[in-house]
Amino acid sequence: MKMILRKSVICGHVLRPSFCFAAFLAWTLGVAAAHAQTPPKYSAKVPSYITTPDTVETRIGTLKFFDGQPDAETVKKVYDNLDFMRGVEAFLSGMPAASVYAACEGLSGAGVKRNSAIGIMENLMDARSVFLTGNSTTVYVLMCMDLKAGPVVVEVPPGVLGPVDDAFFRFVTDVGLTGPDKGKGGKYLFVPPGYKGKLPATGYIVVKTPTYSNLMFYRAFVKDGDIAATVNGVKAKARIYPLSAAGSPPQQAFINLSGMQFNTVHANTFHFYEEINAIVQHEPGDAFDPEIVGLFASIGIKKDKPFAPDARMKGILTDAIAVANATARAILFAPRDERVKFYPDRQWGTGFVGGSYEFLNNGERMLDARTLFHYYATGITPAMAFAKPGTGSAYAYAARDSKGEYLEGGKTYKITLPAPIPVGQFWSFVVYDGQTRSMLETNQKLAGIDSNDKSIKKNADGSVTVWFGPKAPAGQESNWVQTMPGKGWNTLLRLYAPLEPWFNKTWKPGDFELVE
Repeated sequence: MKMILRKSVICGHVLRPSFCFAAFLAWTLGVAAAHAQTPPKYSAKVPSYITTPDTVETRIGTLKFFDGQPDAETVKKVYDNLDFMRGVEAFLSGMPAASVYAACEGLSGAGVKRNSAIGIMENLMDARSVFLTGNSTTVYVLMCMDLKAGPVVVEVPPGVLGPVDDAFFRFVTDVGLTGPDKGKGGKYLFVPPGYKGKLPATGYIVVKTPTYSNLMFYRAFVKDGDIAATVNGVKAKARIYPLSAAGSPPQQAFINLSGMQFNTVHANTFHFYEEINAIVQHEPGDAFDPEIVGLFASIGIKKDKPFAPDARMKGILTDAIAVANATARAILFAPRDERVKFYPDRQWGTGFVGGSYEFLNNGERMLDARTLFHYYATGITPAMAFAKPGTGSAYAYAARDSKGEYLEGGKTYKITLPAPIPVGQFWSFVVYDGQTRSMLETNQKLAGIDSNDKSIKKNADGSVTVWFGPKAPAGQESNWVQTMPGKGWNTLLRLYAPLEPWFNKTWKPGDFELVE
């Protein structure tokens, strides 16, 4: 009562305490404001760029803060966004690992069991087998190793060429012509990480690898068109078995993969994360860079833990994989990196930007270049970066015509390779499905054409014009590659033993010209 009276006296309204209280409140707030405007004794000069406004408009909506502290709705928005971003990046950065896993799972399902069987395309590859940008002009030999139980021996025949890559598609070694055996063939002993057992002192080319899973595939070259002789040469020498069985190796199992329907391409759906989880659970905890392990862990994929996202997280990851897959397709089919283009006035691009098998450039990991390569192709080796005139092979891909429009299977196109075509051996085109990046399913077994075919017609000046479309133009049957109405397609031009005009770019292939 005394306090109320005192307030009333102060404001001069003894009979009206409510009016007096309002006046007192205003006075109190004024005093508080005056104190707030008085700088503290220990004041900092705080730049505005380190503070956060109470309201911020962003692409994920309005974010609200109390003196820099996010409210509950903002916290939910940003964590949903963080999980989404990491889901997208897990796809783009985890793609190399998923690609190896899918390849080995697909081969195993086709009968090429790890550590025991060898797959051979005895009658070459065709579109029934789903491989990223496979090749229909050479005999492929493929196998997978799982070193978790111990070292594995692989006997390599002479005269082959190919790499061994680990579970993250990192280069381990070449075998054959560019490998330690120098094309003479030999026994390779693959040793798992952390192995403490005794190894043979002699008799093997010892290769230590940072992961248990490893993919080996090599090409066996066909001479004089005799595919059977090439296959028999491989079967006479190729072997795979555990080191523990080296004293009495088991009879070698060979699986003819030609014409078999199986898939070796990683998922573009939520299943992709399940593929990554299987890899993380199988490999040593330190098999991959801690950054990538941390990325996977941030979305629930952790070593020795079940991957069991709740409904919220599964929904976010399902959305993330859709955006990530679209991103990879944009990087491949609509690249914004000018280095992808082989020529400023052509639609041809390189799938191997920068020429580094580790996708490094002046300390930079070229992330989009890595995504482009692994979404389109398989096989990492330094040999790709050190091609010399007259050796190895060169590649260029195209998905658009001369006007920059996507190639459509219901339309007819022609392309001319000017003379002389700079190859020491031969050139080829193979067409690929825009969806799978595997060989286009048509009624032509090879899904392409190569210059070993003696029926290919040359123009008067020595150049070669090749036609692509659903039907062969009259009189061009020998120079025609079939495409399918309703299907997008792209192609790889391969030059085997490319010559100097390819490297210095004084020779250019034509673009695909739409034939009206």
